[in-house]
Amino acid sequence: MTPPNRLAMTIALLHHPPPLELRQDGPGRRVGRYIIPLFPVDRHRNVMHSVAMLSKELVAASTVPLVLSVLGGGESYGYSLIQRVRALSGGKIEWTEGMLYPVLHWMEAEGLIKSEWREAETGRKRKYYRLLREGGKALQVERDQWLTVHQTLNKLWKTHPHLT
Repeated sequence: MTPPNRLAMTIALLHHPPPLELRQDGPGRRVGRYIIPLFPVDRHRNVMHSVAMLSKELVAASTVPLVLSVLGGGESYGYSLIQRVRALSGGKIEWTEGMLYPVLHWMEAEGLIKSEWREAETGRKRKYYRLLREGGKALQVERDQWLTVHQTLNKLWKTHPHLT
């Protein structure tokens, strides 16, 4: 029997995530030695606020495809990833370093990205991330899945444009 490849394992993990674990700061899913946090839905949030920022669940679900997409355009370091996604989303997607770095470590352990410490122009050391071949394959899978969701929602909302 041949062992499953990393892409298949990554896709399986995305479709069938590990069970929830309760933590002091909220529930999360254990991925290797990291716990990827999940955030409860705030059902009492006012509608104006929810238009300004994406829900924490949607931000968490979109983190891997966003990182893969940014790195598909070239290498970057963690804080630069945070700034780039914030700028591209018009400030509606706010990542913290505490949320992003465990995801980057998990993606590296899965063979999707590779990191390298280098000295920046400022003389400060930074950890740069780049996309690996498996990461490019995972990016295509993620793109196809998100486009399917987008197209489905687009059809539904064109059919039923008024939500009441």
